[in-house]
Amino acid sequence: MRPSFLRAVAAAFLLGPASIQAQDVGRQEFGRQEFGRLEFFRVEGLPPGDTLSIREAPDADSAAIGQAPPRGRLRGFGCTNDTPSGLTWCRVKFGPVVGWARRRYLTPE
Repeated sequence: MRPSFLRAVAAAFLLGPASIQAQDVGRQEFGRQEFGRLEFFRVEGLPPGDTLSIREAPDADSAAIGQAPPRGRLRGFGCTNDTPSGLTWCRVKFGPVVGWARRRYLTPE
C-alpha cells in the first residue's frame, strides 16, 4: 500500500466522517494545501491567562468551537496561508474538537 493511502486511512480513523468532509471543504475553499499529514503542536505564546481559540474556519471572525490551554497538545493536519486574512492557520484536533487555529501560537513538537 502507498504511504499516502495509509495516512488518509489513519486520519479517517482518528477523526471520523465529519472531519473528512471538513478536510475536503478546506481544500476547496482555502487553496491547494493538502491536509492529512499528521503532526503535533504545543500551544505557546499566548498572553497570560488566555486560551487558544479553535475556530470553524481559518478566520478570526469565524465562530470559536473550542479552546486549547497553554502548553496544550494538538494534532495538526496541515497549515495554509490561503485564508481571508492572509495569515497562516492550521487544521487541528484537540480532544473531540476539530477546527482551525492560528499558526503563530503553535510550536511543532
